[in-house]
Amino acid sequence: MNARSSDQGRRQRWLRSLAWLALLAPLFFLSYGFANRHAAASGAVGSVFFEWERHIPFVPWTIVPYWSIDLLYGLSFLLCRSPREVDRHALRLLTAQIISVACFLAFPLHFAFERPPVDGVFGTMFDVLTGFDLPYNQAPSLHISLLVIIWIRFAQRTEGLVRVLVDGWTLLIGVSVLTTYQHHFIDVPTGAAVGLICLWLWPDEGRSPLHALVRPRAQRQARLATFYLCGAVLIAAVCLWFGGAALWGLWVSLALSLTAIVYFSGDADGFQKTDGRHAFASRILFAPYRYAARLNAWLWTRRHSHSDHIAEGVWLGRHPDATASTCAVPGLSTLLDLCPELSAPRASRTCRSLPWLDLVVPTPAQLDEAAQAIESARHAGPLLVCCALGYSRSACAVVAWLYRTRRSTSIAAAIEHVRACRPHIVLSDTHLRALASLEAGS
Repeated sequence: MNARSSDQGRRQRWLRSLAWLALLAPLFFLSYGFANRHAAASGAVGSVFFEWERHIPFVPWTIVPYWSIDLLYGLSFLLCRSPREVDRHALRLLTAQIISVACFLAFPLHFAFERPPVDGVFGTMFDVLTGFDLPYNQAPSLHISLLVIIWIRFAQRTEGLVRVLVDGWTLLIGVSVLTTYQHHFIDVPTGAAVGLICLWLWPDEGRSPLHALVRPRAQRQARLATFYLCGAVLIAAVCLWFGGAALWGLWVSLALSLTAIVYFSGDADGFQKTDGRHAFASRILFAPYRYAARLNAWLWTRRHSHSDHIAEGVWLGRHPDATASTCAVPGLSTLLDLCPELSAPRASRTCRSLPWLDLVVPTPAQLDEAAQAIESARHAGPLLVCCALGYSRSACAVVAWLYRTRRSTSIAAAIEHVRACRPHIVLSDTHLRALASLEAGS
């Protein structure tokens, strides 16, 4: 019976995959070809490249790995293990197609270098490619976007020597977009960014960051989202104005834009952090924001203790870094992590994530959840409750725990106890009102 169910499930996944391929294949050729023709008919189309790119050699045989992505595109569907994975994989590929074609139509670009003549088998392959792919559709490279999405699927299902071969061939495909004179360098990081955004938008586990965009949000969340968005626009404008190496600053702009989306949705799960670690796409996309948050935490707390003991094996402190993870709390058993923007070090013990957005006051439900998590986890050994600084989010959680477990007779007494142990905690009027509502509801 189990074998029959397994065969039936596999058949359903394959049929689902074939259905998606039947949709995606013609859509790819139609939309990609339309964007090419649109650029060709636009008259003067500019190019964006660096002078050093003239030294990139033309390597005819790399047309083979360049073409191989077509085969990997189809095979990647066979690696999906559930209908959900099939759908998410297809949505990633579809989203990459939509974003890239929209960019091609809005900002058409032309490959500036002349490709040398090629004979033989490789020449035939280039001729076939040229018949379909005109020297337009540059940034972002759709080839690279799809490669990132496909590579993740293969990487999830391979290990050992096979994984090394997969990674090596993926790298070769990535290089081939330059050595076949199909793309300029700027197309590569922009294409990778699109691929990573698609991975972030359609995770294998959990909800899409888009799901909460339509729900009502607090005024403070909207203000913070606007702040991050304005920062993203300003940085993007400066980077585009100066050009050259300054364009790498667009990574910062992208990170802030995605952070704005997370705050606008009010859903900390948008950082895609599980058990202390971020998903691959989130780790790269939000890297500038995360490093800035880590630096900010260090600047504010460098002269203060990393963590302080509150009561009965419960410690309150800042988010551990690579050096503090093993020494901040003697015999650390569990990390209760309220900080969705920072990754916990790999050396951390058991890590439980309760993501709360920074500068957003927790709800009574979140406070109750944190209090229960602290009480449950402390029985396993020393527990560190942390956020970025260890001043607000984590302090609120510990105050709620002290009050809910009757270790303090009132919220005021709990705050006084925590402040006596960690004098630098920062609880605003809104934090105090949130904690007061917890007390009023009990």
